[in-house]
Amino acid sequence: MNIYDFKVLDIYGEEISMSKYQNRVLLIVNVASRCGFTKQYKELQKLYERYRHRDFMILGFPCNQFMNQEPSSNDNIKDFCTVNYCITFDMFSKIDVNGYNTIPLYNYLKKESKGVFGTQNIKWNFTKFLISKNGKVINRYAPIINPKDIQNDIIKLL
Repeated sequence: MNIYDFKVLDIYGEEISMSKYQNRVLLIVNVASRCGFTKQYKELQKLYERYRHRDFMILGFPCNQFMNQEPSSNDNIKDFCTVNYCITFDMFSKIDVNGYNTIPLYNYLKKESKGVFGTQNIKWNFTKFLISKNGKVINRYAPIINPKDIQNDIIKLL
């Protein structure tokens, strides 16, 4: 099994195969509109614009599991991201990243790259997973890590 075996729902509710992203470096992020880290959308968009032509993609997965910081509908999330941050990278339907209803993709990501002290649970919004072009989970980054500080790791994989 690898990352390309999973299917997810995009922000419009359409099923997307992760195989769509084969041969691209991916940064997968659980996002929220009312979080102290929400301003990271700006840096994520900058990274995407800088490297998208070099087979780089960011995938944003809204999540409302951390102090209800993403209570909006998918439509409202998309509007928020477009109006406030001009987001053009791929966004997906709101998901759970922990617990019984965790989507299979996130179970896989957490298993492949554990957090601090070997824990699997996502601790907060804007946890980031870096994926190589061959679908290997390279690293997990804590929410406090600014996307621009991941740039060198991305460049190495491109």
